[in-house]
Amino acid sequence: MCGIVCYIGEQQAAPILMAGLKSLEYRGYDSAGIALLDKGGPAVIKKQGKLAILDEYLQGEKLDACVGIGHTRWATHGVPSTRNAHPHYGRQRDFFVVHNGIIENHQELRAELRKEGCPFHSETDTEVVVHLLEKYYTGDFLKAVLQTVSRLRGTFALGMMSAFHPDTLIGARRDS
Repeated sequence: MCGIVCYIGEQQAAPILMAGLKSLEYRGYDSAGIALLDKGGPAVIKKQGKLAILDEYLQGEKLDACVGIGHTRWATHGVPSTRNAHPHYGRQRDFFVVHNGIIENHQELRAELRKEGCPFHSETDTEVVVHLLEKYYTGDFLKAVLQTVSRLRGTFALGMMSAFHPDTLIGARRDS
């Protein structure tokens, strides 16, 4: 099973995200990652394997972020790997997504987005979500989320953030 943790507030996000992910370890997972909206720009750190690997890596990083999303992944689409770990991000690293569940029409959406020139970097169903956000974004993050979610079939929970709106986290779910 996967786990999602999101944080926005006054404290440093990375330790809070990691504590939340550690509390979900009992569910099982094959990779983990966090995305932060750091004052120096977005940061995405993903690792295959146990949270201890991600935690050890983070010890050497200087991260100054008070907003972020985290995820532990149990592979359903794509092999366990750092490349397939969440969070996924868009071409310009402006949108970030974590996802639990199944996007049943991901192959259809992937084919549509590829025809439009969208590159894919993972084998996951999740990556279509972040590229749809990019496609629909015209300045209103919530509107882009609503348009994106309306295109998805399946049972899922999503955590999303955007560098364009660093004071906002949006969650969405369907039958999850």
